[in-house]
Amino acid sequence: MNELVKAFETRKKEAKKAKYLKVKQNYKHAVDVPKGLYEKCPKCKETVNMTHMKKTLFTCKHCNEHFRMRAVDRIRLTVDSGSFVEKGLGFITLNPLFNEGYDEKIKSYQERTKLDEAYIYGYGEILGNPCVIGVMDSYFLMGSMGSVVGEKVTKSFEYAIYKQLPIIIFTASGGARMQEGIFSLMQMAKTSAAVKQHSNQGLLYISVLTHPTTGGVTASFATLGDIILAEPGALIGFAGPRVIEQTINETLPEGFQRSEFLLEKGFIDQIVDRKEMKQTLSQLLHYHKKVMG
Repeated sequence: MNELVKAFETRKKEAKKAKYLKVKQNYKHAVDVPKGLYEKCPKCKETVNMTHMKKTLFTCKHCNEHFRMRAVDRIRLTVDSGSFVEKGLGFITLNPLFNEGYDEKIKSYQERTKLDEAYIYGYGEILGNPCVIGVMDSYFLMGSMGSVVGEKVTKSFEYAIYKQLPIIIFTASGGARMQEGIFSLMQMAKTSAAVKQHSNQGLLYISVLTHPTTGGVTASFATLGDIILAEPGALIGFAGPRVIEQTINETLPEGFQRSEFLLEKGFIDQIVDRKEMKQTLSQLLHYHKKVMG
């Protein structure tokens, strides 16, 4: 009996060892998938390869969901190759309220995104039509508008006035930057005044609202364009849907604050697919140039 028990225990150990060696062998040949290589589409739930996103203009190949994109990619896809000249360099983000950890956070995002702040602007041409183009980058502190972003937006309008050019701004923002308090809120008035000065010159301002455009950016320059375009499915609003529901104690309609809902209510002029954005902007700039003579 003891010999049978002993033989059973031996076979058990050998089987366990064999299984371990098989797992180890499989692990040796396993492929380590880098983080961020694949993402699940928030709309259709299909898995998409992020390395192929540039080929599809950062849209889902299964359902055409428009993904967030970096400002540099937006400029690359919108303006003619080699025509973009960046302006407004050299600004330094300060910490006016001595917010603990804010300096370190800014430095971290600068290193991560290779940008000085959440807004880029400069001169560019779209299918030969000259303009000033500005783009917000939601990967830099969610594109929040602090004093430097507000100043750069203002400077982009002033540069457009100096050059007597139309201006196009792509917005993507979580709103005012809370770490700068009142200094951030002041940018709403400053950027709105810059829009007015540009308008007084008879120049065209095209605002393109992308996902998400919210808070103080929506309540200022983003919705003051002569023509307001939006990408499909973009969240656009001041307060978020959950905040509104909690405030009014009512369930909001489906698609509330999405670009399709806002087009229906007359808040925006047109929804433009990313694949058609460059051509649409070129046509608008061309029409404006003909009208201006």
